[in-house]
Amino acid sequence: MGVGELLLPIAAFGGSLCAVATAAAAPMSFRLDHVSFVSGDETFIHDVSLELERGSMNVLLGPTLSGKTTLMRLMAGLDRPSSGRVIADGRDVTGVPVRRRSVAMVYQQFINYPSLTVYENIASPLRVAGVRREQLDGRVREAARVLGLEPLLKRLPAQLSGGQQQRTAIARAIVKRADLVLLDEPLANLDYKLREELREELPRILKASGAILVYATTEPPEALQLGGNTATLWQGRVIQFGPTSAVYHRPDHIDSARVFSDPPLNEIALSKRGEIAEFGQFHRAPVIGRLAGLADGDYTIGFRGNAAGLDRPFAQSIDLAGRISVAEISGSESFVHVETALGVFVCVEPGVSARQPGQTVDLHIDATRVLVFDRSGARVAAPGERWEAGGGANNA
Repeated sequence: MGVGELLLPIAAFGGSLCAVATAAAAPMSFRLDHVSFVSGDETFIHDVSLELERGSMNVLLGPTLSGKTTLMRLMAGLDRPSSGRVIADGRDVTGVPVRRRSVAMVYQQFINYPSLTVYENIASPLRVAGVRREQLDGRVREAARVLGLEPLLKRLPAQLSGGQQQRTAIARAIVKRADLVLLDEPLANLDYKLREELREELPRILKASGAILVYATTEPPEALQLGGNTATLWQGRVIQFGPTSAVYHRPDHIDSARVFSDPPLNEIALSKRGEIAEFGQFHRAPVIGRLAGLADGDYTIGFRGNAAGLDRPFAQSIDLAGRISVAEISGSESFVHVETALGVFVCVEPGVSARQPGQTVDLHIDATRVLVFDRSGARVAAPGERWEAGGGANNA
């Protein structure tokens, strides 16, 4: 039996998948309380505390091996934390096995029962829960319709493509009507159009049900599209957790900004002395605009690719001479890499770039959109924050 198969029955589907939510049980609250996970000499999760609200969409964003899957396994009850507690509805469930929890989990490496048809794979948790035949059939067929599986219901998993098998696993998780739904990079094997549709549909489905959705991804654009709350993970630590937009625009630490940047965050060392700003070792300029509010000292400024351009200076602009090294095409955008005396920086341009390697350019950085971090990595200022006397910043 798969993860979280022992679940409460669910109401019949209506005209759309959102109808799955109409008869959900009272939604749960969920909390990790100083949870760590150690195996051998290696610590995979470091003292994580998170509180997830009922009916909330929560994204775990981090690179590969940052701890996302391990954290999900601890939430599900598949692994037990080395220290700390897992609290559901005010009850300590740290030692409660997954089969006794109302939880559903879908991995990127999809898991289906090889001897069962698509229909029976989707129906399996409903049969375990004792759902009546006429209700079961309606739910299975509606889930199959929404996920484009109707023509495939009689096939075995071995007769499906990877994307079709993943859709089957997602359908089975959705019909469970679990209180906690964990999706570990679940859309990676789907085609672009279906991936976009499900990114919009899944949060609506689960928000209406009152279930807590936790969705792991390595892709910052996906986190932004899903919205809700985002936790940035780095080396087994949750660096920041809060509303997705706030975490993106006002990262608490440079590591959070690095995790939440695609292409990677551009970084420049800044030394501010009076009216002069020294960028790295090769560029001196008068202090510009809001940077004048910084107390004298050493900082790192970070800027994302969309805060830089090549055609004309900004109203408050940090300008560097450079040369194109490569232009990557990424969907509807181009990532243009520019070599400068301070290093290689990436700016984002719309469409397919016609720029050629070796072309000389001026890189312009919008000084109103830079992030400023102190020597410890803590954020000093971000776009949308106003300066206070003494170099501090508050939200505008």
